[in-house]
Amino acid sequence: MTDVHTIDLNFQDTPGVIAASVFDTGDGLALIDSGPTSTLPALEEGLHRFGAELRDLRHILLTHIHFDHAGAAGTLLSRVPRARVYVHERGAPHLARPEKLVASATQIYGDQMERLWGEMRPIDPERMQVLSGGEFWRTGSAEMRALYTPGHAVHHLAYHVGDELFVGDVGGVRLAAAQTPRAPTPPPDIDLERWRESVATLRDLDARTLHLAHFGSYPQEARHWDGLLEKMDVDAGWVRGGLEAGRGFESISEEVTERLLDELAQEGAELPARYEFACPPWMSVQGLMRYWTRRAARPGTSG
Repeated sequence: MTDVHTIDLNFQDTPGVIAASVFDTGDGLALIDSGPTSTLPALEEGLHRFGAELRDLRHILLTHIHFDHAGAAGTLLSRVPRARVYVHERGAPHLARPEKLVASATQIYGDQMERLWGEMRPIDPERMQVLSGGEFWRTGSAEMRALYTPGHAVHHLAYHVGDELFVGDVGGVRLAAAQTPRAPTPPPDIDLERWRESVATLRDLDARTLHLAHFGSYPQEARHWDGLLEKMDVDAGWVRGGLEAGRGFESISEEVTERLLDELAQEGAELPARYEFACPPWMSVQGLMRYWTRRAARPGTSG
């Protein structure tokens, strides 16, 4: 397969936060995750650096439909009539009618929506390749496989293409080789049990390189996955401990953020500031609080 190009989308003028991956299939370019519409100029510039244009895109493979991964997909399709989007079946209806996604995000980001993400345009269902996971197909010279990998989101996919494994957010946030991956756990549908199952699926695949949206490419090796699972348990344990002590969100979030950033600082002095931008700890705390609360409410489980 042709080399994979990592394009830094320079989110909010900050390098090393959101990446897109591009490779030539022999039947046009494939783009793994579009990023938000606010970063389209950076995507276009990144394509130019290896002699390509937006019009060369044919296959936009989305790992999931969160704004930082899929926000620009509809705008791209409006500008590239021959392109198609690949998306999980549980995400496809939201791309066709993104109003609920936009309304939900607006509750969090308010009047910052346009600055952070830009518009999210609806996508004609006829231009979607809807996947459930397990599909295998050939595009040009590239053999592609979609894998259902929930845990971070119920509509999450990973893509296995030759020696390359594109893991979206289920592979964690890793901003430097020295950093242990951390699980991004925003609401609404974090499921740590299913996340572990997804990791078990991915870690045994015959691939050489992992490509993360946050951020970059790393060897496919046990060290990555073991570190991710270890830190996922640590972060989840901090939140669970706070809940069991009867503390509220503000108190738990403050403590978890302090602990998390302290651990990151030990791995690299520049990591805490960049990590807060790539994966705001307070959002991860919200998702884990929701996870533990829902788990405690299920019959046969305890908090």
